[in-house]
Amino acid sequence: MQPAASLGYDRAITVFSPDGRLFQVEYAREAVKRGTTTVGVKYESGVVLVVDKRVTSHLVEPKSVEKIYQIDEHIGCATSGLVADARVLVDRARLEAQINRLTYDEPIQTRILAKRICDFKQQYTQYGGVRPFGTALLIGGTDGGISQLYETDPSGALMSYKATAIGAGRDEAINLLQKEYKEGMSKDEAIVLAIRSLQAGREEELTANSVEIAVVEEGKFKKFGTDQTNSYIEEITGSE
Repeated sequence: MQPAASLGYDRAITVFSPDGRLFQVEYAREAVKRGTTTVGVKYESGVVLVVDKRVTSHLVEPKSVEKIYQIDEHIGCATSGLVADARVLVDRARLEAQINRLTYDEPIQTRILAKRICDFKQQYTQYGGVRPFGTALLIGGTDGGISQLYETDPSGALMSYKATAIGAGRDEAINLLQKEYKEGMSKDEAIVLAIRSLQAGREEELTANSVEIAVVEEGKFKKFGTDQTNSYIEEITGSE
């Protein structure tokens, strides 16, 4: 028997296979799995996002490879998958955050922003002539001192996590997070755990130029510089 995909059920996003699958959505998830490993961890007063930038050539300027973005003062996101698709979603998220400020004169809640992005992604799974976004986002923020971490799927599904990972090294990173994550971690403990989880899904050693780190705490987004990133990596490599 021929596989279902070969019968044409993967030709259009609007066509379900006989067993209820949307192959184009599943293909978009495969694009995420081929992306760089991205880890998010909540701690006692914020969220840390860590990304493997995968700089493959010494000719590339590391600063030009950006995988973590600021959405609002209190929200950031990390991406894995198709970079161009991620950029469109980041622009959409920033627009939603500004609309909320202008309409209600208050910052948008992280949960509401994540839901709106997922609603936008879901539209691209329902109409002909479009394709799903081949990227997933980890959205982290703080709302009234409460840490929030959400993962958005290419299907438009939304899930809240204490710690999670997406991308090529997801399985290895998740295994480590499940073993070592604990409630009430400090910021330093969360950053170290996130970097170690990133390393678990990577063959090469991490360097300051290959890792991007950002934290959101006390309603403020902050991306680490090379020196600060390197100090954490040296702490990990020195203790192994």
